[in-house]
Amino acid sequence: MQRRKKQSDEMSFFGHFKEMRKVLLFSAYAIAIGAILGWVFSDYAFRFLAIPMSGLSEVHFITTTPMEPLMVKLKVSLILGVVVALPIILWQLWSFILPALKSNERKYLYFIFPSSLLLFFAGAAFVILFVLPICLKFLLLAGIGAIDTTPFVTKSSYINFVFTLALSFGLFFQLPIVLILLIRIGVISPQALAKYRKWAFFVIVILAVVLSPTPDLMTQVLIIGPMYLLYEISIWVGYIVVRRRTKMLKREEEEVS
Repeated sequence: MQRRKKQSDEMSFFGHFKEMRKVLLFSAYAIAIGAILGWVFSDYAFRFLAIPMSGLSEVHFITTTPMEPLMVKLKVSLILGVVVALPIILWQLWSFILPALKSNERKYLYFIFPSSLLLFFAGAAFVILFVLPICLKFLLLAGIGAIDTTPFVTKSSYINFVFTLALSFGLFFQLPIVLILLIRIGVISPQALAKYRKWAFFVIVILAVVLSPTPDLMTQVLIIGPMYLLYEISIWVGYIVVRRRTKMLKREEEEVS
């Protein structure tokens, strides 16, 4: 993948619009190609995504329309397309954002890109391995003992639920990247983040309530916990970043003198 050329400070709104159009087109092409490849493995992928449901013997999948099996296969193929295209999508997005920085700051792309990709997959894996089993058990089996019922879930609604959760957590897990980048370019400091951590926790709670894909308290708590932990990690990593930047500046001053 070729890095995007430096954007001029005098670039017009139309110029930025053209660059964003390129980002969207490259991403769309990558997703389409990934979805075509994903069609072959869609059945295996659905079995994997359905593992959290397999542990709930009281819950059963159902099909409610003749088109649903085909639509589910298409949705799973699209999800696989996003997964395959994710490196290209993140590279395109970050390479569009970072050229707005100073020339000596654009090198961060080579650190941000793999870190962002890793954190996104970490957020999605956290959903599959930890969040889904808890949420499904809580949402589907809450109150089942009060009356004799058998929970049924359509495959289509389940895939939508899984994809929404995975996408949400993947984006939430980008928090350290954003904070560390802001620390590195001097917009904020780790001391400020530490000082206002109570307000940060309050903001995280608000974001969890507003952006949570489901309105239940369990999902919101599962969002708040990791997000605040990532915020704290960002503070400590920020101290390391500032320390290294200070040493580098001192070394440059010594070389000049």
